[in-house]
Amino acid sequence: MADVDEPSPARRHIYPRVVRFGDIDSQGHVNNVRFLDYLEDARFGMLSIDPYNEGVEPFKGLVVTRHEIDYRRPLGFRAAPVRVETWVTEIRAVRFTLRYEIRDDEDLYVTATSVLAAYDVERAAPRRLTESELAYLKRYAE
Repeated sequence: MADVDEPSPARRHIYPRVVRFGDIDSQGHVNNVRFLDYLEDARFGMLSIDPYNEGVEPFKGLVVTRHEIDYRRPLGFRAAPVRVETWVTEIRAVRFTLRYEIRDDEDLYVTATSVLAAYDVERAAPRRLTESELAYLKRYAE
């Protein structure tokens, strides 16, 4: 029986990402810098495309303030996409933290973290996350 005090695992946003030929470096695996593209694509899907498709206001005016990536194993060119799994590990008034895994059913290739801050483009200043943004993030929170 599970311990009732254990937190439930976070709901993860799943983004299938195709490994493109242009992602591959001279050593035959995905270049380390290209993994930032994988994270960006997944983040855009989670925070812009999916909310829009669900009739929820997409996030606007977000800036990345930090990335941290751990490369676990090389990822080579392949036909099947990998999964970029994303969830929220921290929510504050102005910023939040995303955690990622780039993986398939057998292997974990990358773990990563991004910190994003809400940003008012017109004022060129930080802003508070809106209630709808907070509610959306909480769906994916640990």
